[in-house]
Amino acid sequence: MDISGIDFLGIDRVLRRGSGRIIEQSEKALLVRDGISGAYFLACDDIKEGEELLDLCKGADCGLLAVTGAALGKTAFEKLGFTEKLECYQVAYFGEKPGPSSRLDVRTAGESDLPVITEHYSLISPEELREVVLRGSLLMGYDGDEFVGFIGEHLEGSMGLLYVLPEHRRRGYASELQTQMIISAMERGYVPFGQVVKDNTASLSLQKKLGMTVSDTLTVWMWGRGEVPASTA
Repeated sequence: MDISGIDFLGIDRVLRRGSGRIIEQSEKALLVRDGISGAYFLACDDIKEGEELLDLCKGADCGLLAVTGAALGKTAFEKLGFTEKLECYQVAYFGEKPGPSSRLDVRTAGESDLPVITEHYSLISPEELREVVLRGSLLMGYDGDEFVGFIGEHLEGSMGLLYVLPEHRRRGYASELQTQMIISAMERGYVPFGQVVKDNTASLSLQKKLGMTVSDTLTVWMWGRGEVPASTA
């Protein structure tokens, strides 16, 4: 099936970087597993065919699944016995590469930065944060010598992990950090993308302000079948 649209950028990323393995593919459906994050991705143009592919996701290693489309996502959640889910809009940047921040100095986080990162961010496990950092996928922002926040990429390649210290909020640093992440992705030859929970109107507004395109279709992330890498925050 055609995976060139905004809804399929997660699949596109893991295939292009070589960590994605196609489990099943047809003219109307595609099932992929990412070897880095452990996530499964299911997309289809035919719900019936998509439902049949769910049987291939019943293994113990399918602890994290992203399904394109709310209807199929609901079916997958119930059929496979997941306990947690998030319905998200996909957001992506298709414009020209923006210029770098005029205020922030940005550098790639190293292992020595993990204590301050884990102190401030708890939406994913310390183990996954460490893996993100060791992969060079987290950026630290400084205004002069003062640390203001960070942003990164989840293990499957989506932008996220955005955190600005409380005393530095409402100064535009979140936008500047995301802009730096957009630049980083584009310089590596990728389309920058992420997900926003469907009811998070403030975040959706920020994404649009930054020139991000928002999908019409929901992607449903689900987990909770044993030990799961929490790549959904």
